[in-house]
Amino acid sequence: MANKLANKVAVITGGNSGIGFGIAQEFQQEGAKGAIVGRNQETLDRSAAQLGDNFIALKGDVTQIADLERVFKTVADKFGKLDALVVNAGGAVESSIVGSVVGATEEHFQQTIDLNLKSVFFTVQKALPYMNDGASIVLVSSMVAHRAMPGLTVYGAAKAGVVSFARSFSQDLLERNIRVNVLSPGTIDTPVFDKFGIPTEAMAQAKSGFADLIPIKRIGQPREMGRVAVFLASEDSSFMLGTEVLADGGVINL
Repeated sequence: MANKLANKVAVITGGNSGIGFGIAQEFQQEGAKGAIVGRNQETLDRSAAQLGDNFIALKGDVTQIADLERVFKTVADKFGKLDALVVNAGGAVESSIVGSVVGATEEHFQQTIDLNLKSVFFTVQKALPYMNDGASIVLVSSMVAHRAMPGLTVYGAAKAGVVSFARSFSQDLLERNIRVNVLSPGTIDTPVFDKFGIPTEAMAQAKSGFADLIPIKRIGQPREMGRVAVFLASEDSSFMLGTEVLADGGVINL
């Protein structure tokens, strides 16, 4: 059994599915304990059962300040102060994609910013009183912070803001020796594909099409993102702060 995070207390937002659950699995494998946070009780229960007794599932909406305060107090009361925080929750709003500057509505703009940028700021802020000095924070951004893609205008801007937050937060938290870094995934095989309502055979073709655009010629897996997150949360990355790891199969740099 590996132990890079042995007895470390961690919170992973959006940890009930997709990339977040892949991160939670790798944290558990490396000896961490703590909580996954999400909005869907069914997936929370199912994921917590797979993670075992060292992880609890807490229902909460990261866009709601009261929920964030409750989550961190609950975790600290049960496990003690946090050693690692993974700010992963985010994504499309109500399974929709905010369009271009031509057609995006103010409502969808605000919802996307609230979920993917504002929530990141306040998740970190509300966690800080419950974090140990020397802790690690991993913010999850996206490769679209670096490359414009159709339909992702506002989402991409929000994710670019997350990369900027890592630098600013690291500067703000130097006295507490809390490191803040970013994991930016590329195309990952997560349940988000299921939300498109595409038949199974067509979905396989769609995934194959995505893979053809990636230099490594395949889409990524959630647990691969988990291994990067473990690196950023552990002492293996002790000389890194305010920086970003692109885990995208080479899309941006090749």
